[in-house]
Amino acid sequence: MEKLDPEARQLAETFQYLILQRGCGALKQISCVFRRMDIDYSKKICLEELEQGAESFGFCLSRPDMAKLFRALDRDRNGLIDFKEFMDLLTPPMKDGRVKVINEAFNKLDINGDNEIKLEEIQVVYASNARRHPKYLSGEWTEEETLRHFLDSLDTPGSPDGKVTRQEFLNYYAGVSATVDDDCYFDMMMRSVYGLPPKQFH
Repeated sequence: MEKLDPEARQLAETFQYLILQRGCGALKQISCVFRRMDIDYSKKICLEELEQGAESFGFCLSRPDMAKLFRALDRDRNGLIDFKEFMDLLTPPMKDGRVKVINEAFNKLDINGDNEIKLEEIQVVYASNARRHPKYLSGEWTEEETLRHFLDSLDTPGSPDGKVTRQEFLNYYAGVSATVDDDCYFDMMMRSVYGLPPKQFH
């Protein structure tokens, strides 16, 4: 929350705290909060929608303070809050070590190095994980369907396009990171899920 005046920063941090306190840390949960506030389904939140959404979390502000909170969220000053701007508020900055291991995982999945993960790439790297998924084991999903659901879960909620950029991957795991307090556990989790080599200590 850089370049905010102290009062706007306090409002934004209080709103962040109230939402994270409800357990809304993972990307899917944050997406649900965003969609709930997006009354007109425009994939953007206006001032009135933010006001109603904030009140649903017990965060009732005067009109001038609500306008300050809105400006704190509306980074590009276009009069609307998009999902990325909403994510930027709700996901506290990650430590360098967490960003590094997330990028390691992305680089492993991004076989051709074009900064996008596509289905054919995770078919090579992640297929063994897909075969352990309960819906694959039950026969409900094929391997391809399992992998596609995995890919869509990493994509921007509400608008999957069959590929995941590095930023979308970071956004997803920023949401996960917000729910995991211990740095070592987060690192081990990422390495276990993606079959990364053990962390090197110098």
